[in-house]
Amino acid sequence: MSEHEHDEEEVDFIEIDFDDGSTVRCEVQGIFELDGDEYIALLPDDDSDEVYLYGYKEYPEEGTYELVDIESDELFQRVSDRYDEAAAEEELELAEAEGDAEEEDTE
Repeated sequence: MSEHEHDEEEVDFIEIDFDDGSTVRCEVQGIFELDGDEYIALLPDDDSDEVYLYGYKEYPEEGTYELVDIESDELFQRVSDRYDEAAAEEELELAEAEGDAEEEDTE
């Protein structure tokens, strides 16, 4: 299930049900592409430093999505590397936007 909270920007959450019966609420960090497939990065809402990575398939006509386990260690490493790149790109964009805003304030 996905639920929304409204702050300055909308934040999406997904609950993950594990095989042991536990459930973890996670913030969607981002959806990104690698080799034509989509993947999702989820940050558990439990103050841990973990990031969960899954394959992601969305079915907009049904309003549903599917999280897919990444089976191969090699693919998982590639997805992890791509997530790190995407996160770094986003950080750079945010820093540049903040720098542009500061320049406008000083003019």
